[in-house]
Amino acid sequence: MANMITIPWIFFLQILALASKSEAKVSAIIAFGDSYVDSGNNNYIPTIVKCNFEPYGRDFPGGVPTGRFCDGRLPPDFISEGFGLKPIIPAYLDPALDISEFATGVCFGSASTGYDNATADIFKVIPLWKEVEYYKEYQNKLRASLGDNKANGIISDALYLINIGTNDFILNYYALPTRKSQFTVQQYEDFLIGIAENFVRQIYSLGARKMSLTALPPLGCLPVQRAMNVDDPLNCVEERNRDALEFNGKLKSLVAKLRSSWF
Repeated sequence: MANMITIPWIFFLQILALASKSEAKVSAIIAFGDSYVDSGNNNYIPTIVKCNFEPYGRDFPGGVPTGRFCDGRLPPDFISEGFGLKPIIPAYLDPALDISEFATGVCFGSASTGYDNATADIFKVIPLWKEVEYYKEYQNKLRASLGDNKANGIISDALYLINIGTNDFILNYYALPTRKSQFTVQQYEDFLIGIAENFVRQIYSLGARKMSLTALPPLGCLPVQRAMNVDDPLNCVEERNRDALEFNGKLKSLVAKLRSSWF
């Protein structure tokens, strides 16, 4: 069986409030996706999309830039702490760490990636399929270190945070001509939903059971979209907010479909 939900990050505040009152109900936090979860993987690949420099990290413990695209910690860090696990989720590609550091949490995410391989290609970041390959490698290392039984327990009891999709629209579909020439926006949404389904089915087959599939934010209200709104300067682009709502509705339907096929 699998527990799957679509959820915006803000509602994790409610989850954390409940989790903080009890012992951890999950064995580890495992994150896939983009800059909302990338805890530093882009530091170790040849891409210009990095933030391992000041002023990033000024609110992080020690005031150091870690490669997180924020001033401090990211949602997976807070979620991990809320479930009674460690307060920092490490980046899988950090060469200073070994499998012992990843047993209660690890991040495979890469800033600027997307469901669509073409999105990852724009800035040469880690595509989603490669994140899955790293996850398989992680499983092998975990089993070698802890033994099959303990490793399998961690894998099945972990909470999998999946946050991805924004860049497919912001960096790719809206910004570049190729996908627009191939798909209407509704067709592109369906294309991405198909990739999302394949991804979730794949990690399910690898042992993932507790999954959070995060919905898109209001795309038209992101700063870059407001700055480029020539029709209504500095205001939200409502058409793109509608695209996000439409995509989120399809994502919700996908979750219902997958839940019904697994229960």
